[in-house]
Amino acid sequence: MITRFYRRIRPGFGRLPSRLALRIACLAGGLVLLAGCDEKPAAPARPPTEVTAMTVAAQDTPVTLEFIAQTESSREVEIRARVAGFLDKRLYKEGELVKAGQVLFQMDPKPFEAALQSAQGQLAQQQARLEMARADLVRVRPLVKLGALSKKSLDDAIGNERQAQAAVLSAEGAVRTAQINLGYTTIASPLTGVSGSARQQDGSYVTPGEAGLLTHVSQVDPIYVNFSLSENEMLKYRSEIAADQLRFPPNNAFEVEVVLADGSLVPDRGRLSFADFSFSEETGTFLIRAELPNSKGLLRPGQFVRAHLKGATRPSAVLVPQRAVLQGPRSHYVWVIDNDGKPEQRVVAMGDWHGDDWFVSQGLRLGERIVVDGAIRVAPGVPLKIVDARPATKGADERQRPVAAEAWPGQQQQLKVTPSNQGSTP
Repeated sequence: MITRFYRRIRPGFGRLPSRLALRIACLAGGLVLLAGCDEKPAAPARPPTEVTAMTVAAQDTPVTLEFIAQTESSREVEIRARVAGFLDKRLYKEGELVKAGQVLFQMDPKPFEAALQSAQGQLAQQQARLEMARADLVRVRPLVKLGALSKKSLDDAIGNERQAQAAVLSAEGAVRTAQINLGYTTIASPLTGVSGSARQQDGSYVTPGEAGLLTHVSQVDPIYVNFSLSENEMLKYRSEIAADQLRFPPNNAFEVEVVLADGSLVPDRGRLSFADFSFSEETGTFLIRAELPNSKGLLRPGQFVRAHLKGATRPSAVLVPQRAVLQGPRSHYVWVIDNDGKPEQRVVAMGDWHGDDWFVSQGLRLGERIVVDGAIRVAPGVPLKIVDARPATKGADERQRPVAAEAWPGQQQQLKVTPSNQGSTP
């Protein structure tokens, strides 16, 4: 019995040491591998970051002030009927350029011609009575001296003569009125400009007053460009001027250029002509007006444009490219290169944009070098490889804008205003 049990368990006892040895060997091998993994190879040195740099310098920089503006006719008149009557015909094409003195509407003149004829007849009648009164006075005067007639007869003759003179004056006034009314039946434009749509059609009965509006004519050469300056902007400019950070031209003699909605430039330049004294209670801004020649008819009244005011200067200004300035959690900053060629983060105070550049008001010293291209890849203490900077591109104020196309080919001469019909401008 014992022998049989011993044989049953003996094979297991015989293999146990071999299995244990195998497990110990595997465990030892794993420890060796783990020990080998702890010995990592040394990481290669990080190559220098390639960047471009610029030296901080100050210079007087011309700046352009930009505003959203709207054009306005320099002189706009309403064409109205001055007498009541029927409208015979319209003699102009709506929307075309009309010259000063050009007939726009013709009213029926027949009733007014008849009124003039009647007034002329009354005048002739009164003139005949005046001649009779003067003849009576000539006859009565010597008879009174001879005593043949009483003094009262002379007074009556003198009174009749004076009444006849007054009647003649009244008849002459009636004739003059009839002539004026007849002239009002021919309605002409008082200036050279663009005509509007006709408010009354042929055959309509028109009367003076609100119902007598026929059309309007707008002078477009020169043309006004209106824009507004807010109180905040005015205070900002005032403080910058007081701190000598901004200089306006003498007597605010800005040169004004106009940019259309498609970015094209109007070739004619203008000047500021009016500035409102008080602020608007509704918008909190005050109106500024520029007057601009419009010889080619590129601008129409009511058009939205951008007005550029040229002539201001920022003295000793520091300009850096916009791509050199990064935005941090709380402020803007740039990378300043120290004497060892290592980057250092510097917080800066930014001003206005100037094309592709940015004015820096605080944070940089003249002569320092800052990173321009590649600033996003820079980290503190990382070695830098500074390469030659790329050529600077022109700012938005210096770029060549396309010139606006001609509005009315072959009709520029119609827009030219002669001194006789040119409206007064402020």
